[in-house]
Amino acid sequence: MDTRQDKKQQFVADPKKGRSKLLVTTVVVAGLLAAVGLFVVGGGAGTADAFVTAQNGQVSLPLADVQDGKAHYYAYRAADGNVSKFFLLKSHDGAIRAAFDACDVCYKSLKGYRQEGDSMVCNNCNQQFSSDRINEVKGGCNPAPLTRTISGDQVVLIESELQAGVRYFPRA
Repeated sequence: MDTRQDKKQQFVADPKKGRSKLLVTTVVVAGLLAAVGLFVVGGGAGTADAFVTAQNGQVSLPLADVQDGKAHYYAYRAADGNVSKFFLLKSHDGAIRAAFDACDVCYKSLKGYRQEGDSMVCNNCNQQFSSDRINEVKGGCNPAPLTRTISGDQVVLIESELQAGVRYFPRA
């Protein structure tokens, strides 16, 4: 038969197990906080695949990087330190599209767009925009278009447009 002391021992926590649980809980909470921090700092928009730099007034990106039909997000840091964010994607009609990760209406929310199938969706108001309409329709909640050209195996953007686009991304 178990004595009263034996029963009591069953319910006394092992100090090593308690520390292990605390460590695991701390790591999980820290990871969640880091993820939330990245979401808030990134404005909730797609995470930038890369920061881009300009040469001779242009930003060139490999065409091969955006042939998969997925939105690829980038960020450009202007000389004054302000940042503009944009995305490139190949739409279902085969055209390469470029737009700021913001619009004239919802830009203050700093939430940008996400891709759902063949549409870009505003993370603030949930309006959807068919990929083949990007660069074709502007104003309102449409992704603010960027001029883009294809030169050989590069997608070329105009640096002055990226600089002007910092207005869509006010510093908090």
